[in-house]
Amino acid sequence: MPFNPALIERVVSGVWRFAEPLCEAEGMELVHVEFLRAPGGRTLRIYLDRPGGVSLDDCARVSRQIGDYLDVGMEEVGPYNLEVSSPGPERPLSKAGDYERFKGFRAKISTFEILDGRKNFTGILDGVSGEDILLRLNDNTIGIPLNAIRRARLVDEEN
Repeated sequence: MPFNPALIERVVSGVWRFAEPLCEAEGMELVHVEFLRAPGGRTLRIYLDRPGGVSLDDCARVSRQIGDYLDVGMEEVGPYNLEVSSPGPERPLSKAGDYERFKGFRAKISTFEILDGRKNFTGILDGVSGEDILLRLNDNTIGIPLNAIRRARLVDEEN
């Protein structure tokens, strides 16, 4: 099957549905799922977290279970590389709750369409209002619709 938006959405939503309860049962949080074309072929990247961090054993255990699920339940995906890791300091933001949880943190957000004259924003997360993510840019706070966000992540202020 060709690598297209419908396939990406089907794989990402299928992995979320399967992996989120799996991670919760293991005492972990499913942070983010992405399926993309990379130089080495297709890559399914999954980020996990838990208080105190995730171990290599945690990643390996979840990787095996998700790999088995994809092999059986989504064989039309074709060949892919599976990467399971912790999110690190530039943690992806996926769910509305992430934007509330990391209120006060610096974030970089890119949108699908031009908003307010641009597609890339870097500022301080100011929470959520309805369907909008609030981002403080200097002294001005803007609302970015959650469904307009293509990619969002925390900014590592150490680097």
